[in-house]
Amino acid sequence: MKKYLAEMVGTMVLVLMGCGVAVALGCNSTVGANTASVIGTSMAFGLSVVAMAYTVGSISGCHINPAITLGCLLTGRISTKDAGMYMLFQVIGAFIGAGILAALVGCESGLGANALQAGNGITTCQGVLAEIVFTCVFVLVVLGTTDEKKGAGKSAGMVIGLTLILVHLACIYFTGTSVNPARSIAPAVLAKGVALEQLWIFIVGPFAGAAIAAGIWKFIGSED
Repeated sequence: MKKYLAEMVGTMVLVLMGCGVAVALGCNSTVGANTASVIGTSMAFGLSVVAMAYTVGSISGCHINPAITLGCLLTGRISTKDAGMYMLFQVIGAFIGAGILAALVGCESGLGANALQAGNGITTCQGVLAEIVFTCVFVLVVLGTTDEKKGAGKSAGMVIGLTLILVHLACIYFTGTSVNPARSIAPAVLAKGVALEQLWIFIVGPFAGAAIAAGIWKFIGSED
C-alpha cells in the first residue's frame, strides 16, 4: 500500500505543479505566442519528476505515469497486479492534483488540459502520432536509465526529468504534451469541453508509445 500511496502523491504533485504552472503562465504553443510560457511549463513538469524521483523513487520507483508502468509491465519489471494498482492510484493522485488546482483557479481556466493545438493546424492523426513518438522516446529513456545493470543509478531521476523537459519543448506545439494518461484524464474530466472530447488521443497515444518503447528496450537491452 505504501507503494501505491507513493504513486498517488507523486502524480498529484506532477499534475498540480505542471498544470498549475501551465495555467499561471498562460501556456500557449501557437506560433508567435509567449515562448517563455512554453519553456516554463516544460521545466515545471520536468522538475516535478526530478523532485518526486528523489522523494518517492525508493518506495515505488516513481512511475507517476501509467505509460511508464505499462512499459515496466511489458519488460517484466512489475507484476500485473501492481501495475493495475499503480495505474489506479496514479489516476486518483491526478484527480487530487487537478481538484486542488480547480479549487484555486476554477475549471474554466482549462486546468492545463491537453488538446490538439488547433492554432497550429494540428490534425488528429498528427496529434496521435506525436503522442506515440514522444512517449516512446520518454519511456525508452526511463527503461534504459533505470535498468539494474545498464542504468544510470542514482542519476536516473535527473536524466528522466531533463528528458521530460525536452519532450515537452518538442511536443507542446502539437498536443500540449501528455505522454501520461493520468496527467490528461483528470484535467479533461474536470474541465470538460474539447479536452474531454479528445481525451482518447492522450490515452491511446501514450500507451501505444510505451508498448513500442518496451519492445525496443527488450531488443537492444537484451543480454542475448
